[in-house]
Amino acid sequence: MRICFATNNRHKVEEVSAALGNSFQLITLEEAGIHEELPETQSTLEGNARQKALHVFERYGISCFADDTGLEVDALGGAPGVYSARYAGPQRKSEDNIILLLKNLEGKAPRTAQFRSVIWLVNPEGEWSFEGIVRGTILTTCRGSGGFGYDPVFMPESASMTLAEMTMDEKNRISHRGMAVRKLAEFLLSR
Repeated sequence: MRICFATNNRHKVEEVSAALGNSFQLITLEEAGIHEELPETQSTLEGNARQKALHVFERYGISCFADDTGLEVDALGGAPGVYSARYAGPQRKSEDNIILLLKNLEGKAPRTAQFRSVIWLVNPEGEWSFEGIVRGTILTTCRGSGGFGYDPVFMPESASMTLAEMTMDEKNRISHRGMAVRKLAEFLLSR
């Protein structure tokens, strides 16, 4: 089955392709001939994921899914949340985001947090959403060189490694995006 993932983020594409398996041929926005920046102006993960998927479907007539993911830190009242990718500014640099996060957490407790992913699917039959959540702790220093975003400082509950220290398969088995993608795949295969 061929399906468009409304992103050009190669890290997300690798993760989602690995989680979806061989039953799907994933195409990116670029591969679908879409070269514009998708809108992300909503105040929630659900809103942004829906906005991106609907934009592609309504403007280009392509069935697709989009995701939005946020790190929600308890001691920061759920921040950075929907602003996770641009927490330290519009340049969207993971290193800058991690530095700001660790600075904002100095002297604060608890360091518990969750990664939450929302996937929104739009096709001619309708719209559906799928969510994945993984709880964990924010470390005080980075560990690991894999993954992306906040992965080097996030250690999932009942794990002894950060998401950045895990292989792609290990991460996909427990991660927020992996959970949401499995729900999406089960839904698509059942249709």
